[in-house]
Amino acid sequence: MPDTNAQPLPAAFVSQLIEFVGEKNVLTEKNECWNYGYDNSRGHALPQAVVFATSHSQVQSIVSLCNEFSVPLTTRGRGTGTTGATVPLHAGLVVSLERMNKILRVDPANRLIVAQSGVTNQDIQLAAAEHGFFWPPDPTSAAFCSIGGNLAYNSAGPRAVKYGTPRDNVLGLRAVSGAGKELQTGTFTTKGVVGYDLTRLLIGSEGTLAIITEATLKLTPLPASKRTMRVVYKDIFSASEAVAAIMAQPVTPCALEFIDHSAIEMIRDFSTAELPDNAGALLMVEVDGPESAMDNAVESIRQAASNKGLLSFDEATSAEEIAALWATRKALSPALRKVAPKKINEDVVVPVSHIPELINGLERLAQQHGIKIVNFGHAGNGNIHVNLLIDPDDPVQMQAAQICLDEVFTLVLKLEGSLSGEHGVGIEKRDYIARELDKNALTLMQAIRCQFDPNKILNQDKTLPDSI
Repeated sequence: MPDTNAQPLPAAFVSQLIEFVGEKNVLTEKNECWNYGYDNSRGHALPQAVVFATSHSQVQSIVSLCNEFSVPLTTRGRGTGTTGATVPLHAGLVVSLERMNKILRVDPANRLIVAQSGVTNQDIQLAAAEHGFFWPPDPTSAAFCSIGGNLAYNSAGPRAVKYGTPRDNVLGLRAVSGAGKELQTGTFTTKGVVGYDLTRLLIGSEGTLAIITEATLKLTPLPASKRTMRVVYKDIFSASEAVAAIMAQPVTPCALEFIDHSAIEMIRDFSTAELPDNAGALLMVEVDGPESAMDNAVESIRQAASNKGLLSFDEATSAEEIAALWATRKALSPALRKVAPKKINEDVVVPVSHIPELINGLERLAQQHGIKIVNFGHAGNGNIHVNLLIDPDDPVQMQAAQICLDEVFTLVLKLEGSLSGEHGVGIEKRDYIARELDKNALTLMQAIRCQFDPNKILNQDKTLPDSI
């Protein structure tokens, strides 16, 4: 719960903040700070001040100042996260990195780009594309989200099935620990085994260990060709079985997205793509590579996707058709928020071979608890977005939803899965993670956290449970 009894910030603290960054980069009025108290979850807490850093040295000075005055500090990118990780539960100071938006170096010869944390994912893609490259992570909010946020959550998107997550596509980081110490992690090379891998440790740590200020991103050449297919099935079980078959054949798709019947029906009014009336589920499959290999790749996918429940297998024949299909997929989350603004959205992940069991179990839980569940997501990684469409203002429905959600997590762990594929933990899943991680692992993680942040100023009460 947000701390409503926080002591006022000392005048000396605020004056030094202004000295570090300038008066225009510090907000202290409640009405100005309000918008920096939430993310894309339902959580909100009012910070006592907001500071806009524009350089690594400023971030280091701010963190040192927060340690000196024991002021809680929450780091924020663009606020697109869904788990409350940037909600300032203990008031204090929010450090916004949105103005740290400079691309510092583009180095196509070494296939890398160096950028500040506030650069948007889309701007990284545009800069890389000018040299024939791309950065693989592509979350739905790419046009707005920052790479700092992508790294804090290890947010990936559809292309992760072939190209991996941010942890697989970052060479190094520049950061400031919770103690105010500068860190330079990783290398400028794709090989390097000196010391512990602090780069991968910081990625996905949700601002609990350090503030990432700059990143060296590993670029990948743009493929020469790409093919996009829409595969329709009579039921969700046939589609989920096809996912396992597709991932078992030699051609790795660069995207393999799953949309169930309920999601198809809800998205019709938000889509320009032609959506079939009799679909129990559909898959969007994309392959890329040399043009000479594309026909064989499509045929390999077609054979793997064919089962008794297959209704149609169509390849998009124009750029407009491809754009409409992807717009449909990316409109799912916003559309569901319009239908059920306070829905519960979980991004569980299971081994691909267990997707049929997961889908079957979710159907059973929906019927058992009388809750509409809509499923879609990155099926090639087994990362399914499970949406419980409920009204949290209805206490009976909310009680049923909490029981249902608990059983969803039980099912996922039984299937050797994980409670989050890319949305992170934040506040929303913090109290469940002890069911996935054992006591020894959690104890070690808490100790690591204390090494980075001995005064416990960074993003407290997030990601890890208080007691083990």
